[in-house]
Amino acid sequence: MKASRGPRLATAALTLALSTLTFTGSAYAGTGVGDGKGGDTEQTGGSDSTGIYAAAKIQYSGSVAKGGATGNVTSADVNWTPPACWYAPYLGAKDFKKEMSGNLDEALNTPGMGGTASSAIGEVQRHYEDDYGWTDTPGYKDYNVDKDGEGMFWAAVENPNEPDVLKRTSCTDLPFWVDNGEAPPPQHEEAISPEILAGLAYQHMQLPDTKVTLAPAANTKVNLPTWAWLDKAVFDEVQATAALNAPGFNIQATTTAKPVSLKLEPGTEDAETYPASGECVINADGSIGEPYAQGKSAQTPPCGLKYLRSSGDGTYNMRATITWDIAWTGTGGTGGDLPNGTFGSEQAITVQEIQAVNR
Repeated sequence: MKASRGPRLATAALTLALSTLTFTGSAYAGTGVGDGKGGDTEQTGGSDSTGIYAAAKIQYSGSVAKGGATGNVTSADVNWTPPACWYAPYLGAKDFKKEMSGNLDEALNTPGMGGTASSAIGEVQRHYEDDYGWTDTPGYKDYNVDKDGEGMFWAAVENPNEPDVLKRTSCTDLPFWVDNGEAPPPQHEEAISPEILAGLAYQHMQLPDTKVTLAPAANTKVNLPTWAWLDKAVFDEVQATAALNAPGFNIQATTTAKPVSLKLEPGTEDAETYPASGECVINADGSIGEPYAQGKSAQTPPCGLKYLRSSGDGTYNMRATITWDIAWTGTGGTGGDLPNGTFGSEQAITVQEIQAVNR
C-alpha cells in the first residue's frame, strides 16, 4: 500500500516515534543500534535460534587504539571529520518484530500518550505491519517475517566519539529491510560502506610516538646547530582495518598511513630551524634528516635547529610532528585518498650558554 501523504506523515511519525520510543536491547543506544565500538577479535552481539545475528558491530584490527577506542591521528584538514553516524545490519525479521512491536505497543499504552504523538506512532506501526509506505520507502507486511533469514532490518548507529550530539543523532531514517547480498536502498546515503569504514579506521588508527634523535641530545649550547633525524627502522607505514560481518553482508576497509615529513617547532621564538620552514621532507630511503657524525660540526644540518638563547633554569619544549599521507582500499576494489594525518610529541631541551675561559 502506498500513501499519498506518505512523506509528510512519515517525517512526523519518524520524529515523534523515535523521540518517544526507547529501544532497550543490548545492541540499542538511543535511536541507533549501538555505539559503533568493536573489539579486536570476535563479533559481539548474539543470535537467535535461526542463527541471525542480533547485532553486527564493527571490528578493528591492525594499528588501532586498544579496545577500538579513538586513536591519536589528527586530520590535517579541519573540514574533514569521521562519520558521525551510519546505518548497519541490526536484526532479522522475527527478532525485529519482537523488538519493534513491543516498543510500539508500550509507547501507545503510555499514560498521557495521545493526539499527534499517538497518531505518529500508529503510522510507524502501519508501516511495519500493514504495508504502509510512501515514495521510495515501501511498507512491510507483518514485519517481513515471511522473509526471515533472507535479509535483515538495518538501523542507525551513533559514533560515540562524535562530540556534536546533533551530528551524532542525525541518522533518523526508520529501520529498513535489506535482502542478503543486496546493496542498501540508495536513499539511505549513510548506509555502512567501505568508505565509511575507512573513515572509522582512520579515526581509530594508532600512530607511533614521534621521538626524534638529536645530536646533541637533551642538552645543547646557544648557537650550536642541533641535528635531528628519524631512521626508517624507527617508523614505517601503519595500517588499520575496520570490518563489518553480518549474514549476507561482509565488507571491510584498510587505511594505510605513510610518513612524508617531519616538522620541528623549537618551543621558543629565539631559535632557527633547518630548513627555515622547519619542515623536513622524507628521504629516498624512507628516513628523515641525516644522522650526525664526527667531522660534521661545521656543516649545516639538513634537518635540525639552533637555539639563540639559553633556557635558563628550565627547558624548551621542542615539538616534533610527523605528517602522514593516508589512503584506503576496501571491499570490491574500492579505495581512495583520505586527508593527511598528523601526530606529534614534545621533547624537553636544555640550552646552556657557552662558557668563555679567560687566561
